[in-house]
Amino acid sequence: MDAYQQLIATLALTMGTAWAAGINLYATIAVLGGLGLTGNIVLPEQLIVLQNPMVIGAAALMYLIEFFVDKTPGVDTGWDTIHSFIRIPAGVLLAAGAVGDVNSAVVITAGILGGGIAATTHTIKAGTRVLINTSPEPFSNWTASVLEDIAVISGIWAMLHYPLAFLIFFVAFLLTAIWILPKIWSGVKILFQSLCKIFSGKNSPVPPKEPEQEPKELPL
Repeated sequence: MDAYQQLIATLALTMGTAWAAGINLYATIAVLGGLGLTGNIVLPEQLIVLQNPMVIGAAALMYLIEFFVDKTPGVDTGWDTIHSFIRIPAGVLLAAGAVGDVNSAVVITAGILGGGIAATTHTIKAGTRVLINTSPEPFSNWTASVLEDIAVISGIWAMLHYPLAFLIFFVAFLLTAIWILPKIWSGVKILFQSLCKIFSGKNSPVPPKEPEQEPKELPL
């Protein structure tokens, strides 16, 4: 593999692991660790720990739990809230480890970018789920969860086998995120404002009723 291909592969692995971690961290670790353990991919030295069967087993167990929790309306939002403190730091570590054995400045830069990317995907996932939970039926939650799992596994497969194509997709994702994040934030803000009004007992003021005018008497 020449220097250009190596650079593209490293960029795809760095950005891809952070992107996937923000959506489904446990699936990301389990898939990468399993592929590395079976010899299907060669992980950077800093990520070889993912190949440990104990790490793979823990990630697989947590993915199994998340598989069901993530499809339960309301509970998925609580799960996402807790994982704001897990997915984003994990994205930092995975991105920093994915760049391999390089100087400290590159590792720190990768970690900063990885944290931002993981935060972006996590925010889109969590914000979308809050809006979806306004629907009374559970099918939209199930559909969103399954699509997220498919996206993570497909994204990992693409970044490993077609890194340049993945990077093109990644740029398109960033452009879409810039457009959609303000809309998600506006929707979530309106939803929480409505909930605050309901729980505080404050209803919209009723406009005053105009006094009825007495019918005018016709002159005789």
